[in-house]
Amino acid sequence: MGKTYDVRIWSVRQRKDRGQTSAELRWKTGGTPHSQTFRTKTLAEGRRAELLRAAHAGEPFDESTGAPLSELRQRNDLSWYQHAREYIEMKWQHSPGSTRRTLAEAMATVTPALVRDTKGMADPRTVRTALYSWAFNVSRRDQEPPDEVAAVLAWLERKSLPTSALADRMQVRAALDALTKKLDGTTAAASTIRRKRAIFHNALGYAVDAGRLTDNPLPQVQWKSPEQVAEELDPASVPDPRQALALLDAVRTQSPRGRRLVAFFGCMYYAAARPAEVIGLRLQDCDLPRRGWGTLRLRETRPRSGSAWTDSGEAHDRRGLKHRPRKAVRTVPIPPDLVNLLRWHVTAYGVAPDGRLFRTQRGGLIQDTGYGEVWAEARSRALTPAQCASLLAKRPYDLRHAAVSTWLSSGVEPQEVAARAGHSVAVLFRVYAKCLDGGAATANARIERALKNGS
Repeated sequence: MGKTYDVRIWSVRQRKDRGQTSAELRWKTGGTPHSQTFRTKTLAEGRRAELLRAAHAGEPFDESTGAPLSELRQRNDLSWYQHAREYIEMKWQHSPGSTRRTLAEAMATVTPALVRDTKGMADPRTVRTALYSWAFNVSRRDQEPPDEVAAVLAWLERKSLPTSALADRMQVRAALDALTKKLDGTTAAASTIRRKRAIFHNALGYAVDAGRLTDNPLPQVQWKSPEQVAEELDPASVPDPRQALALLDAVRTQSPRGRRLVAFFGCMYYAAARPAEVIGLRLQDCDLPRRGWGTLRLRETRPRSGSAWTDSGEAHDRRGLKHRPRKAVRTVPIPPDLVNLLRWHVTAYGVAPDGRLFRTQRGGLIQDTGYGEVWAEARSRALTPAQCASLLAKRPYDLRHAAVSTWLSSGVEPQEVAARAGHSVAVLFRVYAKCLDGGAATANARIERALKNGS
C-alpha cells in the first residue's frame, strides 16, 4: 500500500447511458487515476466533499485504491481481540510449540488491558486461562469451549477496543504496564517483560501491515520497564567441583532411576549442555574413545512444550540448537570422566531405537518432572540442611553454570568458553560477570608486571 499526498479531484460530471442518468467522480492519487459512478449527482458531490476534506486536512491517500488512509483503516479495522487471534494464527504455522506458548501468554497478558471498561469482567485467572488455553491456541479452534470459557471470550469480544484505538499512546502504555505484572500482582522478571514487549511490538507491526494502524506507536511511547536486578548469575547457586561430584554420586546411589540418570546430569556438568540438548543426544553424535578426551556434537533440542502446542501432539518439540540456525552443530570436547560415564551408561542401558542415549525405563523421553525428583533427592543426600535451604544447586541447570564457571576460573579464554557453552561472548560476560571476579587478582598481577617491565 503506497501512500501519497499528491491528490487531484475533478468536478463531478453527469452522464447519460441508454436513457439512464448517472454522475461520475474522477480523481487521481499520485500517478493513478480513479473514478466512481453514482446514481445521482448529490451522492457524487457528497463523496467528492469527503475526499476534499481529507486532502485539505493533509491526510495521506492510498495510491492503489484512491482512498484516504484513515478510511482504509476503518474498513480494515478489527477489535484488538480479533486482531490478536489473527496475529497468533499468522505466527502459528512456522513456530515451534514453546514459541506458540510464549505468543499466547503475551497476548493473554495484554488483551485484558485493551477493553472499553471492566464492568462484568471475570477474575484475572479465569480470563487468562480462557485466552491462553482457548482463544490463542489455534489447535483448539475447532473444539467447543466450556460454558464458563465461552462466556468470558464472548465478553472480551464485545468489550475489546478496536485495533485502531492503539494509535492513542495512552492505550499502548496501559498494555505495556499490564505485561509487567504477574497474575498475583507482583512484577514479572526482566526477561519476561522484554519477551512480551517484543511480541506486542510485533503484533502492532502486523496491524500496520493489515492497514489497521498507520505506524507502530510503541517506539514513540515514553515508557520504561520497572527496575530489575541485573541478569547476573548468583555465585551462591553454583556448586563447586567437590559439591558437584557429591551430587552426581548421590544421584547414582539413590535408586535404579538415579543410576539411569547420572550420565544425563554428567553431560550438564562436564559439557555445559542444556537439559533439552541432552534429552535428544544420540550415540552417533558422541566420540567416546577408550582413553583420553572425547567429543559431543550437539545438534538438536527437545524442549517440553506440552502436547496442546505441538503439531505432533507429543509433549516434547524437536528443534535446532538455541539461538542457532536449524542445522547448526555445536562441538564440545569432553573430559575422560564424562567419556567413561557415557561408555558405562551405554553398556548398562543400551540406546533407544533412534539412537538416543537417555530414555525412561519404558523407553520414552526423559521428563523434567522425573529428573527433577531425582535431583531434589540428591540435594537432600549430598548437601547439609543449611545448603538445602539455600539456592545452592537448586536446579539441575545449575550444573551447566558450574561447568562454565569452572572453565572460566581455570583460565580458559572467554571466546572458547562461549563457543562450548553455545552462547555469545556478550552473554557470557553479562551472565557470568561475578564468576569472572576471581580473576581480578591474576589480571592485576599481570598488568603490574607489564608496567614494571616497561619502566
